[in-house]
Amino acid sequence: MPLTSTLARWHRLAVILLLGFASGLPLALSGQTLQAWMTQSGLSLATIGFLTLVGLPYTFKFLWAPLIDRFDLPLFGRRRGWIALSQALLALALWALSQLDPAQQLGAFAALAILVAFLSASQDVAFDAYRADLLPPAERALGASLNTLGYRLAMIVSGGLAFIWVDPAAGGGLSWPQVYCLFAALMGGAALLTLLASPRLAQALRPETDARRDLLGFGAVLAAVGFGVGVTQQGVAPLLNLWLAPATAMGGKWLDLLVLLVGLSLVVPMAAWTARRARFDTLLGGLRDYLAQPGAAAMLVLIVLYKLGDAFSVSLLTPFLLTGVGFSTAEVGVANKIFGLWLSIGGALAGGVLMLRLGLFRALLLFALLQGLSNLGYWWLAGAGQGQLGALQVPAFDWLIVKLATPTTLDGGLLMVIAIDNLCGGMGTAAFIAFMMSLCQQRYSATQFALLSALSAVGRVWVGPLAGVLAESLGWPAFFLVSLLFAAPGILLLWALRPQIERLEQPAGPLAADD
Repeated sequence: MPLTSTLARWHRLAVILLLGFASGLPLALSGQTLQAWMTQSGLSLATIGFLTLVGLPYTFKFLWAPLIDRFDLPLFGRRRGWIALSQALLALALWALSQLDPAQQLGAFAALAILVAFLSASQDVAFDAYRADLLPPAERALGASLNTLGYRLAMIVSGGLAFIWVDPAAGGGLSWPQVYCLFAALMGGAALLTLLASPRLAQALRPETDARRDLLGFGAVLAAVGFGVGVTQQGVAPLLNLWLAPATAMGGKWLDLLVLLVGLSLVVPMAAWTARRARFDTLLGGLRDYLAQPGAAAMLVLIVLYKLGDAFSVSLLTPFLLTGVGFSTAEVGVANKIFGLWLSIGGALAGGVLMLRLGLFRALLLFALLQGLSNLGYWWLAGAGQGQLGALQVPAFDWLIVKLATPTTLDGGLLMVIAIDNLCGGMGTAAFIAFMMSLCQQRYSATQFALLSALSAVGRVWVGPLAGVLAESLGWPAFFLVSLLFAAPGILLLWALRPQIERLEQPAGPLAADD
């Protein structure tokens, strides 16, 4: 490979790592870190619980993703321009948030928090599209791994390091407004990095649709979704609760699942009908373009099923470890939140390297099998209990990101199971991101990736209520054996789609550039 090509390749991958960091940074700033600030400001739990709804833009980002596909920004191109604009506006929004007191200015504080989540979700949409357009098939594996590395490191900084900074004993004793000002500066730096260092894309392929109709269509679809959600929450849920709650053995858990299914069956067709009637052509064109691919509908099912067994087994992991096996909170925290997090990052990097050797299909198949079989570790732990593989004494430590005040004994079996699960899950995540990138066409990559990522979350939403019911009904050992059954359909469908997936590994043409 010529030196210029090698340098260009590593330039692309380095930018993906840094933009992945920028993409992950605001997530905690509208979530756990924001909750900590409100808690220390004396807000009630009811108020804090209500304000968790500021994260809704992440769920509905596919609604405005077509606008990011359709509209160009002057000077900087469609993809890079939207990323940089989102980052610059995030810097301003975080700075503005730092100027408010949540206890005294709650309305403005909540509005700015929603704006931060909206801009963060918009950055994700533009970056996902840029990554899919920028990386050729041979680089998607490492690109997905480095994106995961950057994203999770950013979550450690904004969701972990921020807590240390505001601790007067362990950190610098900064105030929350000072911390948010610092993150505003980081996002401003990210915007400059995007404009000055990110590679340009080579061809301008965007939807040729009517701009006014797309804007009106977006408004109509947004109104339809809001109406459907309102009907579900205010009408369907109370009626189902009135009719079925007295006869439902497991309290509200089955009802929650039923309300979710009824709501989806109402909202999705209503949004689709509205998009057609309002002629939201970029959204409809993105769907038509995707569905024109061989095996497109089956690929959608695979996206729902691929990590379903993994999502099912970890949906109740913390209650299982604390009450099912009886580990202490310190053990679970150190094993799962420290060792587990870094092992999942290591698994993502290992998955990217292995995909270079295996190719997309074989990597997806191998990692799916490993994800499913890793659940047997929890089955063994549920039956065998603590003390089967000795213990490891972890001394007290004070890292920059986290500290352990007193030495803690970690069960050897717990460490082994957590290590295997996070390594396998990290490899599966890297392959899954690369797979979704390969399904996107450049003209509609923002729309398509946003829809695919939203669809990938459907399984995780469904398994939560169902997992709780089955765990209480069957017990923990049988629960983890059932998780193998949840993994099986995805593996079987993956095998059936082998020809279509192997075709995705072939280069579709020259690298694209948007200006």
